Amino acid sequence: MAKRRFQNPKPHREGRWWYLRVWRDKVAGGVRTRKLERIKLAPASMPEREVRKLAADQVRPINQGLITVGSAVNFTEYVKKTYVATDLPLLAKTTQSSYQGMIKKHLNPAFEKMSLGEMDAVTLQRYFSAMPGRGIPYPTMVKILDTTSSVLRSAVRYGYLTKNPLDNLRLPPDKRGRKPKPFVYPAQFAALLELIPEPYATMIFVAVWTGLRVSELCALRWRSVHADTITIGDRYCRGDWSCTKTTASAATICVDRAVIERIQKLKTLTVDVRAGRATRHHKLVKASGPDDLVFQSVKDGKPMNAGNILRRFIKPAAVQLGLANVHWRCLRTSCVTWMVQAGADPKSVQGQARHSRSSTTMDIYAQFVPEGQRRAVEQMGMYARKAIAEAGTKTGTLLVQ
Repeated sequence: MAKRRFQNPKPHREGRWWYLRVWRDKVAGGVRTRKLERIKLAPASMPEREVRKLAADQVRPINQGLITVGSAVNFTEYVKKTYVATDLPLLAKTTQSSYQGMIKKHLNPAFEKMSLGEMDAVTLQRYFSAMPGRGIPYPTMVKILDTTSSVLRSAVRYGYLTKNPLDNLRLPPDKRGRKPKPFVYPAQFAALLELIPEPYATMIFVAVWTGLRVSELCALRWRSVHADTITIGDRYCRGDWSCTKTTASAATICVDRAVIERIQKLKTLTVDVRAGRATRHHKLVKASGPDDLVFQSVKDGKPMNAGNILRRFIKPAAVQLGLANVHWRCLRTSCVTWMVQAGADPKSVQGQARHSRSSTTMDIYAQFVPEGQRRAVEQMGMYARKAIAEAGTKTGTLLVQ
């Protein structure tokens, strides 16, 4: 294809408008060509001097190379032929599934006729600003934004775009307000535990008392279980093995000895499973070598399916007790909340949750407990009365009384 050249076309008046003709790179049928494009600049009543300024603004990005040849590639074509083959396979399987759903349902219908270059900041901001009017909830907006950004970042990486037009995009405000994360009280958890059979009872027991994510529980191996600590290094989710969610997540944490004892007890337990008229006895731990899993599926010893455990055992037990929103994340939130209510310092709680920032631990995971606030108010009153009594003022005498 011809080398990019400097353009300095003069605007011309036709009827009631000023027009400009510039050469632009286009892609049609997979072939890149250069075509002459006619641009409507301004009404004919505008002075020629001002029109020339508008023309210079139109031509400047082309002359400076800010509009690349690759930007003329159709969005859907780029996603199908480049993004899906290069960047999407590098993501976790759950993320791949989510992104593919967002592309199919939202992005392709909106941008299938657009080139990458036409998806500028104004076009994308208009698209996201209109989402509340189309009834799209805020969590879905965030997923669409993440997907779009992933696609456009790859386009920048491979030279199709010079910059990501989403860099300064603003999402519509989330009008739902901040909702507290669900958690269970210790007494509620004890009642829940009694309704769940082994090995799932031990699994959620470890989840609450250690704060491990369910993907880390499913990937826990016997070599990672020590006398009073557990080492987290891998995770397993929906058939996908990978490293921990973040660098801070790969760590060795302290655990109560009761947790270790309950884990070790799994080696001695068996469960009875009905198979027609017969009853089969299954060991909960088929093999306990260093690289074998701690939590193994009852029948064949394969990795656990966290979704099945939630649907078949945890949710029914929670419904029986009248508890709402009990899930795996709820157990991790409960661990953090219990530690805070017990008086643990924020850095220690952060270390147990293995967060990169203590603000994540305290602002998102640690939940408000009315009993904790009441205890804090009582402690404040005791402190104030003691200080005032020591001062011996008249006001102090009244408050102490």
